[in-house]
Amino acid sequence: MSLSIRTLNVAIEGIPILRDVSLDIPAGCMVGLIGHNGAGKTTLIRSIMGLLPIDGEMLFDGAPLHTAKSHQRAALGISYLPEDRRLIPSLTVEENILLPAWANGLRDAAQRLQWIYSLMPEIAQFRDRRALQLSGGQQKLVALGRALMPARQMLLLDEPFEGVAPVLSRRLTEVIAELRGEGLRILLSESDDTHSSDLVDRVYRIERGAVTAA
Repeated sequence: MSLSIRTLNVAIEGIPILRDVSLDIPAGCMVGLIGHNGAGKTTLIRSIMGLLPIDGEMLFDGAPLHTAKSHQRAALGISYLPEDRRLIPSLTVEENILLPAWANGLRDAAQRLQWIYSLMPEIAQFRDRRALQLSGGQQKLVALGRALMPARQMLLLDEPFEGVAPVLSRRLTEVIAELRGEGLRILLSESDDTHSSDLVDRVYRIERGAVTAA
């Protein structure tokens, strides 16, 4: 089973951004999406999350995804790590991680939280600190933890290494590699394959809104 996208077209304010995009993310597979800034990576990820109107077809495990509302995609176990983190500065680390659980009424939030802390023990150490007190790299780890709370089936990572110090980039690479064993479908976008070349099972390249298999 997989996420299958066929002939996806997206326009923003009448300007075509994605053109006849087709790709597949099989179950348990990590897929790289490589393209320069402005190529359409974020637009594609936001389209999968239901945050933009689309023309085309998306099937998730054989069922139509393109007709589902954005909040329904979280209920399906699909989650998203945005490039700019989007933590709430006044909330603690733990509160930010638990936000998707509160929003989606996840009954096993406590167990998911402990799993996230076991995956990234460093964020458990500052769970009571407010997000505004963290470095950019620490915030990225917390944002990944938040994305993992509802991500039971698929995780979309938009430039996870962008603006992160080398030592934390290596740590992010280790954590993402560990997620292989969780059976998640993962789409990882980067401007180049500096960090993802040893992680992904297959690669798609995107240029001017068109996607090709590499």
